This record gives sequence, C-alpha cells and structure tokens, in this order.
Amino acid sequence: MTSKTATSKTATTKTWFVTGASRGFGRVWTEAALERGDSVAATARDISTLAPLVEAWGDAVLPIELDVTDREAAFAAVESARARFGTLDVVVNNAGYGLFGMVEEVTEEQARRQLDTNLLGPLWVTQAALPVLRSQGHGHIVQVSSVGGVFSLPGLGVYHASKWGLEGMTSSLAMEVRSFGIKVTLVEPAGFATDWQGPSAVRAPESPAYADFRANLPVSASPRRGDPRATAQAILAVVDAEEPPLRLFFGDQPLPLMRAEYARRIEEWEAWDELARKAFG
Repeated sequence: MTSKTATSKTATTKTWFVTGASRGFGRVWTEAALERGDSVAATARDISTLAPLVEAWGDAVLPIELDVTDREAAFAAVESARARFGTLDVVVNNAGYGLFGMVEEVTEEQARRQLDTNLLGPLWVTQAALPVLRSQGHGHIVQVSSVGGVFSLPGLGVYHASKWGLEGMTSSLAMEVRSFGIKVTLVEPAGFATDWQGPSAVRAPESPAYADFRANLPVSASPRRGDPRATAQAILAVVDAEEPPLRLFFGDQPLPLMRAEYARRIEEWEAWDELARKAFG
C-alpha cells in the first residue's frame, strides 16, 4: 500500500460506485475520488485492470468484475458495494463504447450489444442502486452520455440511439426520484482523447453502397481532443454541488454546436407549424 492511502477522510467523504473503471473517464474519476479520500467500488469486465488501484489505495477500493449487460450481476455488484461500505453516495454509469457504421450496415448482434451496454447497462445498475439510495434519503446518479446524446452524425446511428435513449430515460428518472433526495446528472462529453474510437470501438462491415458518401464526409475542422484528466476536478465539483445540473457538457465545443442545432430545429418546427396544427383536428 502506497502513501496515497494516507489521505485523510472527512465528514464529506463519499462512497462511489463506478462502472467501466478500467480506463477513460471511469479511471480518471475513480482516481480523483480516491485521491481526496473517498471510497470507490470500481467495476470492470477484466478485474485485473483494477489491481493498480488496490495496490495504491488498499481498502478504499473494492474491485468488482462486472459486465453491465448482466442484470443479475449488476444487482450483485451493487449489493457487494453496499455490504462493504455501508452506503452509496455517487453512482456513475460510465461503461460504454462506440459502434461505428451506417444504420443499414450494423448487424443485429452489434445493435443488440450496443443497446445492452450503453442503455440497458445503466438501467440495470440504476435499478439496483435506487433502493439503497431511497433508503438513505440521498444519493447522486451520474449517467455518462455524450454530445452524441443530443445531436446526431452519420455513421453512428445506433450509438446515437443508445445515448438518446439514455438521455430520455434519465430525464424521466430525475423527476421520479427527486422527492427521495436523489440527484441525477447527465454528463455529455465532446471529443476527448479516450479510446472511444480506438480499441474499445466496434465497426460494422462497410457496404460499397456508401463508399461515395463516406468519401465526401467533411473532415472535422477541430481535430483537437480534450484531456480526460482535465475532467477530474469538474466531476468532483458536480457531485459536491448542492443543486447539480441535470445536463452538463464537458468541453468547449458542444454549447455553440447545440445553439445552432436547436435554432435549426425550431426554425423547421415553426415552418411546418400550420400543418402540425391541422393534423390535430
């Protein structure tokens, strides 16, 4: 056990449950919580990836092997965390990945696995955690969505479906659990230097029918990617806030993008409003 375990606990110490803690945001946020003296139940499909956390922070970490698509395992993991730490203050549904491919190209297995992981996985963990949070009268559920949860690009249709679904489910959830003292936040990151487009990504077989379309896709004018480590203090500020936001972008690109996107939507809705009203009878 290293000197990191000497971090003192305070009255504001929190217990976290983090899925996908092996890398990316999950790893950064797990380490940020541990650095300040919090405890973390850290989950990953490959539990060996969590060994360095235990070596560094000892009993403050509970490593749990978990595939979030397994509902029974999700419930067991949450119960293990509650039994170990006695409370759950922050539940972070971070596990997920990107599926690249045109809507026509994506296979049935790829589509089901994407929705199982990115949408149903957070649902199972949330369902498992809610009885604990309700009995406590407090807690904070953080759903890791994406800027791709509020607008769409070609070649990511099923990925967008998973994140738009997560956004809708979570918006309802926030209203349902507010009276129990449970807070809910959707974190919507822009482009960060994670392995989202790398080893964790899944790619559908490409159809020649879309070859010309792919060849003419615009290249991003802003290839810069954010540093995931820069989000550490931001996530701590979110979970410590008295009144955290329901939705929060991470990055400097999303807000200008969304202003333009929603302006286009409103313009189109207004242009077709007469027909919309006639459709009502």
